[in-house]
Amino acid sequence: QVQLVESGGGLVQAGGSLRLSCAASGRAFSDYAMGWFRQAPGKEREFVAFIGQSESTTYYADSVKGRFTISRDNAKNTVYLQMNSLKPEDTAIYYCAARSGIYANYVQLVGAKYPYWGQGTQVTVSS
Repeated sequence: QVQLVESGGGLVQAGGSLRLSCAASGRAFSDYAMGWFRQAPGKEREFVAFIGQSESTTYYADSVKGRFTISRDNAKNTVYLQMNSLKPEDTAIYYCAARSGIYANYVQLVGAKYPYWGQGTQVTVSS
């Protein structure tokens, strides 16, 4: 198993930047592919970004492509989400999630396919 803890959320003006972190503990972090998801009030959870067990595979939702960057540091057991040019519609609780197994490096957009989740961190973008 792996335990995940997000941090780095906060209040930022439109056009600003934030970097979210997700620290993992437990089993070998490099065994896990990681995803970032978000849920805005009254909306369903949506996929944001994916990174494979190494940094060789990344994938982004169209809504964040070119503005957000996912990365990982396996030595620090941490995955990051650098968010630039933030918009009010990016306001949400952001969650990191982990999955392992032989298909882990295949891009996975479906949250239900990730068995491990953090508690979330709030991101609020003011206009």
